Amino acid sequence: MERFLKQYSPYLYATLRRIFAGLMFAMHGSQKVFGIPGDKSPVPLASLLGVGATLELVCGLLIALGLVASYAAFIASGGMAVCYFVMHFPQGFLPILNQGELAVLYCFLFLYIAAQGSGVWSIEALLGGREKPAVLT
Repeated sequence: MERFLKQYSPYLYATLRRIFAGLMFAMHGSQKVFGIPGDKSPVPLASLLGVGATLELVCGLLIALGLVASYAAFIASGGMAVCYFVMHFPQGFLPILNQGELAVLYCFLFLYIAAQGSGVWSIEALLGGREKPAVLT
């Protein structure tokens, strides 16, 4: 199986990790900033939650598009670490018990994206940036 999938690893990385994770993260932000998707009312932007929501929206879009994705993912990773320790950790240590598993998952996923870069199917690749296609070893 490894031989078969290895040739597709840069494309799977771009699809799953960068594009879908970035878009899902951006949707969390748009839900808090604009109330879309869903019927939730927007949060005040001048609050801690509003700052986090703005980071989610902007960093999520930059990651999905592959534009300065390493920097955006590093910032998003730090934001999710702060989110976990401020919002979830006070309710208990284990993420599965304090409903912080999504924050922890995003934190480490974005840390990985920060290390890997934008990869294929990115704006940086189209512009001939220094980002090389991700090769997972």
